[in-house]
Amino acid sequence: MTAYEGPVRRTVLRSATKEVVIASDAPFCIIGERINPTGRRLFQEQLRAGDLSLVAKDVAAQVAGGADVLDVNMGVPLTDEPELLSKAIQLVQSLTDLPICIDSSVVEALEAGLSVYQGRALVNSVTGEDERLEAILPLVKKYDAAIIALPNDADEIPMDWEKRIELTAKIVRVATEEYGIAIEDIVIDPLAMPIGADPTVGRTALRTIREIHDRWGLNMTCGASNVSFGMPGRHAINAAWLPLAMAEGMTSAIMDARTPLIVEAVRAADLLLGNDEWGMAWISAFRAKEAAAKAAAEAAAEAAAAAAGTDAGA
Repeated sequence: MTAYEGPVRRTVLRSATKEVVIASDAPFCIIGERINPTGRRLFQEQLRAGDLSLVAKDVAAQVAGGADVLDVNMGVPLTDEPELLSKAIQLVQSLTDLPICIDSSVVEALEAGLSVYQGRALVNSVTGEDERLEAILPLVKKYDAAIIALPNDADEIPMDWEKRIELTAKIVRVATEEYGIAIEDIVIDPLAMPIGADPTVGRTALRTIREIHDRWGLNMTCGASNVSFGMPGRHAINAAWLPLAMAEGMTSAIMDARTPLIVEAVRAADLLLGNDEWGMAWISAFRAKEAAAKAAAEAAAEAAAAAAGTDAGA
């Protein structure tokens, strides 16, 4: 097989005022995952009560951590997910200009979110099952969105890279030939599975990434925390995994932007892979971190001096 030698695939996402490009020659795209009620009991209870105040806090934390795109998921049992998702998307867009990844397994919720979104969204996600492709790809085309696609079908999550490549080929063919979706707008999730369940899954995912990159030049993403699920020291595992995946062709990840160890690992990999020209982003982030630490130290010293003066006066 001849390696892909065509133009760089550029997946363009937009909010009303900001554009983000996912590409192999661009800085790695961090898709902030935190706006998601899965495993968050308090958040779920608040959403059932119609309280979206935690969404605003999550937006602020992900933006401050360096997210480029925000994943928004409102999958809460016993709620009207289409209505909840559309409200959350409008709220997020009132708080930040970052593009949004609209995340739902419910087709009606995806359409509700897409209908109110201002810009060009990333949809999360579709699988290789015929009925899912038939339900979701027309929405992607209708709303001029990009799509995350997972190479699994109704039978299984394939544990061998060859089957994942076969299903990727099917998804690409159906999306481009049957629905007229540009190949640049297909972002593949190569299925990063928990390393604690099977010690071979890391190599399988890396081989899948390399094959997809070499055959089609497609952009890729993954749920970064999946790899470390069930293991101790998860941040260190994720911080090692992402640079490995980036070296094979991964161009984005759905991850928690609040974790400096992981974000810094990604930005260091950008530097080493040549996607941070002259290290300007790395140097700028380093100087900002130093300035923040200095300001915090000065504030602490001033507070201590004030407290000492109060004590002396007493």
